[in-house]
Amino acid sequence: MVVNTYDYIIVGAGSAGCVLANRLSADSSNSVLLLETGGSDKSIFIKMPTALSIPMNSDKYAWQFHTQPEPYLDSRKMHCPRGKVLGGSSSINGMVYVRGHAKDFDQWQQHGAEGWDYQSCLPYFQKAESYYLGKDNYRGSDGPLGVNNGNEMANPLYKAFIKAGQQAGYASTDDYNAAQQEGFGPMYMTVKDGVRSSASREYLDPVKSRSNLTIVTGALAEKVVLEGKKAVAVEYSVKGSKVTAKASKEIVLSAGPIGSPHLLQLSGIGDSDTLKAAGIDVKHHLPGVGQNLQDHLEFYFQYKCKQPITLNGKLGLISKGLIGARWLLTRSGLGATNHFESCAFIRSKPGVEWPDIQYHFLPAAMRYDGKSAFSGHGFQVHVGHNKPKSRGAVTIQSADPSVAPKIQFNYLQHQDDIEGFRACVRLTREIIEQNAFDEYRDGEIQPGKEIQTDEQIDAFVRQSVESAYHPSCSCKMGEDDMAVVNSHTQVRGLTGLRVVDSSIFPTIPNGNLNAPTIMVAEKAADLILGKPALSQSHVSVAIAKDWQSVQRSSKI
Repeated sequence: MVVNTYDYIIVGAGSAGCVLANRLSADSSNSVLLLETGGSDKSIFIKMPTALSIPMNSDKYAWQFHTQPEPYLDSRKMHCPRGKVLGGSSSINGMVYVRGHAKDFDQWQQHGAEGWDYQSCLPYFQKAESYYLGKDNYRGSDGPLGVNNGNEMANPLYKAFIKAGQQAGYASTDDYNAAQQEGFGPMYMTVKDGVRSSASREYLDPVKSRSNLTIVTGALAEKVVLEGKKAVAVEYSVKGSKVTAKASKEIVLSAGPIGSPHLLQLSGIGDSDTLKAAGIDVKHHLPGVGQNLQDHLEFYFQYKCKQPITLNGKLGLISKGLIGARWLLTRSGLGATNHFESCAFIRSKPGVEWPDIQYHFLPAAMRYDGKSAFSGHGFQVHVGHNKPKSRGAVTIQSADPSVAPKIQFNYLQHQDDIEGFRACVRLTREIIEQNAFDEYRDGEIQPGKEIQTDEQIDAFVRQSVESAYHPSCSCKMGEDDMAVVNSHTQVRGLTGLRVVDSSIFPTIPNGNLNAPTIMVAEKAADLILGKPALSQSHVSVAIAKDWQSVQRSSKI
């Protein structure tokens, strides 16, 4: 068996792992090993933003996980793809750049993640970002990740959605990632020069030639080796060969919200009864491993469109060929956007302090596999209740590392989540029926006008929601008995082992998860290297003054 020694071993070259590989290897005296099960991210379908549905649904680039039958979704097994390629899920995701609300991070600190409040996290969001409109008190301009608005809402439907929100009595916001998340406005994406701005492209590609950074693809991590309560090595396989890599400083798991808890469990770290049931020798009892699992659900609210201006008219082979050719030649046009160019964040009811409903607007009526929903022109808004109270788990089934763990989200287990989706249906219908859409709107496709009562809405939601592909929180950060890592990202009760990815979020933010995952990795890199944290920001955050008594406000 081959044995090599490195200062740091990072398991998983995803959104967090690529950041860590870059930052930890910046000091040439640190030797770093980065392990990734997947392979190259150089496919045109990964690079071209409009092709996003292809890598997400590919066995080559993604772990095509499915949940156990979800008991509160009529026993449906839900799709849960995770990146299996350099860049991880940042190479297969929808590229939507949402940090989350400031209060989401203050909530982390309230849950025991000391030093992870918004004012402490904001400098790391800025460090990671190169915002196309330049730096201000909230945005960064010198970071690796390119962030822009795609084609600047050239299709009139994008602005109709924003105007409809205003007509319905909601505020507008030019930048939901700055002082005011709540409201309707443009949406931002991780695209730079017309190409997907993934963690691998921006953090890993520029440093691959460093002599102190070793990247091994096709590597399946099988266990972390403990000597007593110290993590000392990682065992992995490559093309059937077993390899042991030793770490003289630390091992960092960045295998994601499914992979990280699973690898801990394979290593004998987790709830002792769960481990014994799977035939795993217990090395360290840590009951929170795999627990607290959270995700966002969403459904498509779809309408027919009177005018032939939607993307449904661009799905033929000739149109796709022209879009692809323009993108190949100029990195511009419809090939250079994810097509989510306007959006909204609203509150579901009075008494909700910050938004818990998110909208992505799309000028097309599509299915989840990227194909047309019907013949003709249409548009849709993706809507979901984004602060769920339902909790699930990632549970090891076998000592064989190639056997996927059981994934159970328990979606809609909590009554508040059911009521949140009732609000999604009713509030969305009200918004789309505003005058701003009169010249475009031509009949509701889904849910359908007949879906009106609580019972009808609940049945529609159970049958129609899909995962927004934001699993998280399965190795939560905190200080209580169910916390897996402390506020320094160290696995509680062990030395030499950390977890850094979206699994350590204490609670799921209101928004897409790639931006906060990269922020967490930037902040964790300083913790690992013993660097002082970046200075706290002291910026204002806009909260609706009358949030306790009203559901919406025209000004925040």
